[in-house]
Amino acid sequence: MVSKSQTKLITSLQQKKYRNQSRLFVAEGSKVIDELLEEGLHLHSFFSTDAAQITEKNHFQVTEAELKKISFLKTANTSLALFEIPKPKPLQDSGLIVALDAVRDPGNLGTIIRLCDWFGVQQLICSEDTVDSYNPKVVQATMGSLARVQVHYLSLSEYLEETKLPIFGGFMDGKNIYSEKLPKEGIIVMGNEANGISEEIIKKINHKVAIPRFGKTQKTESLNVATAAAILLSEFRRATEM
Repeated sequence: MVSKSQTKLITSLQQKKYRNQSRLFVAEGSKVIDELLEEGLHLHSFFSTDAAQITEKNHFQVTEAELKKISFLKTANTSLALFEIPKPKPLQDSGLIVALDAVRDPGNLGTIIRLCDWFGVQQLICSEDTVDSYNPKVVQATMGSLARVQVHYLSLSEYLEETKLPIFGGFMDGKNIYSEKLPKEGIIVMGNEANGISEEIIKKINHKVAIPRFGKTQKTESLNVATAAAILLSEFRRATEM
């Protein structure tokens, strides 16, 4: 059974300010929950329709109707959990890093976090106006990768001003990514879904690269930011790992 106080807490975690206050976030579905547990995240409470999974004091069996009421998904899964938000680790100015400038769509951020995990990028830097990585939709889109990628929120402009790493940005008019000599360490900047990289951040970028279009009409305006990130990360890894 879900108590009124538990329902109130879970519902409040849709909003960033309450996640920050409680230092908790929501994850749904066995796969996501299991991956977060395997990576050592601390479980606050667990709700499931499966009696066999209720093995601890902070585990609660619920009906499908009860789970539906607390679920943030259109179609509720069989389980929901609250996890403590881990303390962030210090940012290391080394390796291959992805930086996001005002990416607002939760699905895009979640996919990019999963891409970072896939391509071995351990650090993701987000501007302060990028969507929160513990937004329930972001958490679901990461499919557990959130536990393996360090996400840092900071003044992107200030960080790029101070970093010693080469800074790459994705542009329509940049140099062909397939013909560029790419380093093993560097920062890949990706911009906002509608407006691209902001003028302030463009001034900090010293290597503009582009993913060429091969279609005959050349009318496609741009790629989705997560799709573009996948291609750029793949090319960086191919160039330095082969």
